[in-house]
Amino acid sequence: MTTTETYQPALARICAQTIGPAAAEVDRNGAFPEKSIAALQAAGLLGAVSAVEVGGLALGARGAAEIVGRVAQECGSSAMVLAMHYCGTAVLEAYAPVDVRRAAASGDHLSTLAFSEEGSRSHFWAPLSTARPEGGDVLLDARKSWITSASRATAYVWSSKPLAAEGLSTLWLVPAKADGIVVEGPFDGMGLRGNDSSRVRAQAVRVKPSAMLGADGKGFDIMMAVVLPLFNVLNAACSIGMMEAAVTRTAQHAGGVQYEHLGSRLADLATIRNYIARMRVKTDMARALLEDTIAAMESGRPDTMLRVLECKAAAAETATEVLDLAMRICGGAAFRKDVGIERYFRDTRAAGVMGPTTDVLYDFIGKAVCGMPLF
Repeated sequence: MTTTETYQPALARICAQTIGPAAAEVDRNGAFPEKSIAALQAAGLLGAVSAVEVGGLALGARGAAEIVGRVAQECGSSAMVLAMHYCGTAVLEAYAPVDVRRAAASGDHLSTLAFSEEGSRSHFWAPLSTARPEGGDVLLDARKSWITSASRATAYVWSSKPLAAEGLSTLWLVPAKADGIVVEGPFDGMGLRGNDSSRVRAQAVRVKPSAMLGADGKGFDIMMAVVLPLFNVLNAACSIGMMEAAVTRTAQHAGGVQYEHLGSRLADLATIRNYIARMRVKTDMARALLEDTIAAMESGRPDTMLRVLECKAAAAETATEVLDLAMRICGGAAFRKDVGIERYFRDTRAAGVMGPTTDVLYDFIGKAVCGMPLF
């Protein structure tokens, strides 16, 4: 069984033997990365943020980011499914019964977040979906949008307006197969094609009051304290992982392509080396900010929230710059599937539009710097 001391070799083996070889097919067919997630589960890596007492590894945000970033070097879709599982599991660790926590740690329960909605779009903290009491139960109605692992998750960490209390939202644990849940898939997008991200409709979905995660009306507080820091860190790790893969593949391509009539390689051109150097510097800058964000979270620094906001925005925007350079360097070859660059080019675009979007984050960062309230 994988432990905190042995998870890295297990992760490297799974990436090399399972996730990497399956990535192109996952992308080509828009297929959920079943084998990759199953391999991570078998190694105990779906329990990275779960406590040891429920069978987890208790690696925290730092360990989870390392795992997501390494997986992203092979397959962005697998990395995003994993990141959303970790985010949902973090909420379950804090508020769910012990049997649910054990299932999430073992991977028998694949988790995800169901926050974004059609009506409030990237303002994930402001659900329009409703919760109402009926006959001792609670009925949920919603139009959720872009839920990762929508048809594969065991249950959703679900947001709604409060049941009775004051506040912006309340969180629930909602079984994905509950009566009244309709997944409007399959997902057929430009990038992250295997992450099973789809709209979900809920019409009079019946849950028990015990399905509430945390107190009524306190969903926003849980989002800000538990979900947002981990989500932003893991999203940034995903972007950085894909940047790392792009740097490696681009350098290999530049070193292997020959101008036979000149007797030189693509990498012999100073302009090409300059572009690759920029890719390396930009990737390292994004990673340094991510590392500092995690350090701030671990020590409780006063600038933690600012760093949390910055790391996702910086990594998302930098990733598009790095992949633009990769496409430019590799030229026509970059448009071929076998080089792999165009897959990362498409996948990195997703981070900028995942709520909180890069533009929303810049607004928050500006408010924070100007001493204004974020909400």
